[in-house]
Amino acid sequence: MTQLLFNKDIYTKVIQESIPKAKEFVWIATADIKDMYVLQNGSMRPFLAILADLISRRVEVRLMHAKEPGPNFRKDFDAYPVLFGGLERMLCPRIHFKIVIVDGITAYTGSANLTGAGMGAKGDNNRNFENGILTKDPALLSQLLEQFDSVWRGDFCSKCKRKAYCGDCPVK
Repeated sequence: MTQLLFNKDIYTKVIQESIPKAKEFVWIATADIKDMYVLQNGSMRPFLAILADLISRRVEVRLMHAKEPGPNFRKDFDAYPVLFGGLERMLCPRIHFKIVIVDGITAYTGSANLTGAGMGAKGDNNRNFENGILTKDPALLSQLLEQFDSVWRGDFCSKCKRKAYCGDCPVK
């Protein structure tokens, strides 16, 4: 199953439905990240609360992003102490791809950053125009897993000319 998603469908299928149901792992790569809120059980919660819930259930959560998020994200982050040691995070200024992989069986890849406007969490008139693919196709999943993992492992770090800006680079 592979389907093309637009705007609010990205939010519904990826953020509201797929990520909270993770049992083993969630890997997220995004260029930009902001404090996003998610409708869950009738109320709006910070997306970081969803990640904290996953970590509390012993789901591995990895997050790669290109730049430090703003103060609102930091405030939400600080409200969930389980994230301090439980969220595996890497800052890499070269990240521009957007991937969400859930349990190695579902993946989103597309144009949307992990922001309310990107993922479609904002109102109809405040959203970016985004699209992406949601898939369970094993061949495509394998390639997305490898792209994410190769950056996570630091396969490109030795030749990167931006290491001075990358405090999390696994290769020094």
